[in-house]
Amino acid sequence: MLLQVLTDSDRHEIHERSLKVLSRTGVRVDTGRGRAILRDAGAHVDENTHIVHFPRALVEEALRLTPKKFSLGGRRTGWRLNMNEGECTLLADGGALFVVDAESGERRPGTYEDWLKSTQLIDGLDEIGVYWWMIRESAGAVKMRDVVSYYRNVFKHFTKHVQDSTDNPAQTRWLLEVLQTVFGGRKAVRRLRPLSFLLCPLSPLAIESEYTDAYLETVGWDIPVAVMPMPLMGTTGPGRLAATALLGNCEVLAMLCLVQAAQPGTPFLYAPALAVIEPRTGRYAGGAVEHALLGAAAVEMARYYGLPVEATTGGSDHHLPGIQAAYERAINWTLPTMAWPDILVGPGLFDGSTVLSYEQIIIDVEIFRRCKRLRMGISTGEDCWLDDVIERVGPGGNYLVQRSTRDALRAGEWFISKYGEHDSYDRWVMQGKPDSIAEARARIDEILANRTPLPFEEEVEKELDRIEQRAQESEE
Repeated sequence: MLLQVLTDSDRHEIHERSLKVLSRTGVRVDTGRGRAILRDAGAHVDENTHIVHFPRALVEEALRLTPKKFSLGGRRTGWRLNMNEGECTLLADGGALFVVDAESGERRPGTYEDWLKSTQLIDGLDEIGVYWWMIRESAGAVKMRDVVSYYRNVFKHFTKHVQDSTDNPAQTRWLLEVLQTVFGGRKAVRRLRPLSFLLCPLSPLAIESEYTDAYLETVGWDIPVAVMPMPLMGTTGPGRLAATALLGNCEVLAMLCLVQAAQPGTPFLYAPALAVIEPRTGRYAGGAVEHALLGAAAVEMARYYGLPVEATTGGSDHHLPGIQAAYERAINWTLPTMAWPDILVGPGLFDGSTVLSYEQIIIDVEIFRRCKRLRMGISTGEDCWLDDVIERVGPGGNYLVQRSTRDALRAGEWFISKYGEHDSYDRWVMQGKPDSIAEARARIDEILANRTPLPFEEEVEKELDRIEQRAQESEE
């Protein structure tokens, strides 16, 4: 770890204070099924208030049962993301309602075509290994056939790992049918782990009912869980950074206890989205610099427990690609990337993750590439000092023609960007003064044009047709 925002004693302090909060204050658990599972595991449950108190032994046993290493897979042959083994990938930010045109500054409601384009685009970017739905057209009540159709299209158009959730147990049962059809049965799903379930406890200190029961319907499938409480410092979280990190840690540990009590050994991602308000307005401050500190703190707490980690570190307060969006994203990603999570959320959205920009996806991937180079640090192996070269070149010499310079270039000592302007002013003028937005659009067109789809086999398509039909009939 090249950087720490929490000392060893700070991390221990957060853990010990979390145990006190969980045992004394407790967590409101609104799912009856969840309370029964926790009671059987040794928690103290008040059925009148739904408050569950977690003994230290229960938390420690849950931590012991949680796998420290596992892999996430997808449909793409040979693609795997190994957790807790030094890898890091981007997860596409999700939940946008609008798409913005970077040139006109106008935004419009999202459409299915926007969902399809954004999904295919992130599938074509190697740096983005995990899917969230970036945008979804606004619609009325969700029907079961819609659920089946959605997941069918997700796995058809995104070939790496999918992270998503359902709203209730009935939707989960249809999702499981789609999974076993697409991936060849329950055993294959358990082995490959193409989907992780996103669980978001309510801040402060509450676990809701139907959404949690939707996850519990997956017990027995070995589906990884990412637990993402979202305490907002100053509203649903206390008014200090350390206290917000403490609250988020409590909420993750409470859900960890439920997950491991329901199915010991379930793969688990520590994933609190610790955030702050904009104090002048009370709005979520997507671009606040404090997100960099909170994101790094989350990574460090996960490593304290030895757990894989998914870091969420804010976006931008602006509404368009540009200077503000770039510096906010760059700063907010630098500290967490130096702490080095397994998964980093996520490129492409503005304004509290409500507005999608295709161009910003490309810009954010470039920022991530640069952050990864920072994470590599300065190599200090015996072949890095070049004492002999310094002596040979001597005063007034030049290192450009030295073999060691060429070797260092090939070894990655320099980050060589494939995006942006890096030549002289005169050459830039001769090229027509291209700007970064136009370059991003050209890159998007290139990725989509060269992307090779991974279609389903004919029998899989037919079976998915039958599942969709049954889902529709179930509501008639």
